Amino acid sequence: MSSKVKTAKITVSADLGTHVINRNIYGHFAEHLGRCIYEGIFVGKNSPIPNKKGIRTDIVDALRKIKIPVLRWPGGCFADEYHWKDGIGPAENRKKMINTHWGGVVEDNSFGTHEFFKLCELLECEPYVCGNVGSGSVQEMSEWIEYMNFGGESPMANLRRENGSENPFNLKYFGVGNENWGCGGNMRAEKYADLYRQYATYCRNYGDNTLYRIACGPNDDNYHWTKVMMREAGHMMEGLALHYYTRLNGSTILSKNPDGNQIRIRGEKPFASSAIEFDAQEWFDIMACAWHTDELVRKHSTIMDEYDPHKKVALIIDEWGTWFDVEPGTNPGFLYQQNTMRDAVSAAISLNIFNNHADRVRMANIAQTINVLQAVILTEGEKMILTPTYHIFDQFSPHQDAALLPISLEAQEYSRGGISIPGLSVSASKTKARDVFLTIANPDPDNAVELSMDIRPCVAKSIEGSIITSSKMQDHNTFEEPDKVRLSNFNAAKITESGIKAQIPAMSVIALKIVA
Repeated sequence: MSSKVKTAKITVSADLGTHVINRNIYGHFAEHLGRCIYEGIFVGKNSPIPNKKGIRTDIVDALRKIKIPVLRWPGGCFADEYHWKDGIGPAENRKKMINTHWGGVVEDNSFGTHEFFKLCELLECEPYVCGNVGSGSVQEMSEWIEYMNFGGESPMANLRRENGSENPFNLKYFGVGNENWGCGGNMRAEKYADLYRQYATYCRNYGDNTLYRIACGPNDDNYHWTKVMMREAGHMMEGLALHYYTRLNGSTILSKNPDGNQIRIRGEKPFASSAIEFDAQEWFDIMACAWHTDELVRKHSTIMDEYDPHKKVALIIDEWGTWFDVEPGTNPGFLYQQNTMRDAVSAAISLNIFNNHADRVRMANIAQTINVLQAVILTEGEKMILTPTYHIFDQFSPHQDAALLPISLEAQEYSRGGISIPGLSVSASKTKARDVFLTIANPDPDNAVELSMDIRPCVAKSIEGSIITSSKMQDHNTFEEPDKVRLSNFNAAKITESGIKAQIPAMSVIALKIVA
């Protein structure tokens, strides 16, 4: 499988580290899009598929296993055409609407506010609700927050009680619009900044519950948007949302910046090629595209630092992941795609980047949870499979709420066609149990890496490891072969007199728990 072995060295400062990796970096996103909600999460109370109040129990069990910390809903583009009062009350009385963004199908609103909070209760995760700025009103948004969070006597609180919830939901995370530079209204930054200030004014706190307001942030490298938002409204927000999808097409150009270190990515079309039929060049391009996340986070953070030097406002990457052509024969508006080793390794690179920017990045929500884009779970009727990306979230879960540790990495680059990216992607943390936890991705599909690790000032006593890899870069799980790509034990890391040695296989993601 490997044509040669490269070398690398990692030094971890286990006695340092001032930032915590916020567990919400491992968050998820569920939109009313394709089969994410309906058929994926929600099948209805009368379905023969085992469920609790219409919510699939197999989905709940699988998501609880990876410790899903926060879930964003109802969109996405859908959020800015969603009117929340259509999704409350007896299901038979709820209004039907056309989902104009995603496939033109009928949305019957059978999954609404109460169902979403029930889902989050079953998952034991924080709900993150995105409000309607694009086609909604200040009053509509304000009343929704009152409906969800007010415990006293008021028209909206009483309406919630009539619909079966005596106590307020105490929602914390609230997004004031979505992609208002695009599907949420095609606004200029200056226009949205003014609207955000107006809408956010009426996003009230009730009782002891303090709302965490998340503003629509930039798309990709729209640094002007970030500058305007931080300058005009930074004092009225707790988070700013960045959206970035890992996708390429034939007209994309990759080139080195003048400093010779960063990758610049440009494209004209929104979609890449097949999710499962791709060559070594397309594999490399997606790895380079995933690495571009680091540049985006650094540059947007630098702008935020100018207006918020104490880092009170978090950078929220509430839509990220791979985006390929839909699977042949499926509704093009449903964005259903398969999930291979390429998705797993690119997800590991992205998560390591988020970890390493934990001083500013405090939430990320992969798009999307079930049956859409880089889903962690796929369903087909009563059947369910876990994707390679699911196993990455399972593997990385010990990073949640652990202390980020500084690392020094010396590694040979991974190059193709005159472009180079780092040969390894790494992040390290100290867990609450005081173990040192490392996640290491080798994006090179041909070459293994002989790795030396120095965990200072600790003396390693034992090592436990796990690995995700496969024989082909296109390998993926199917309903006929659900475990082709899975999480396995990794026993190749050894303690020596000079430190820790391990051979990292080509095209693999490794996690190591080091007890000192």
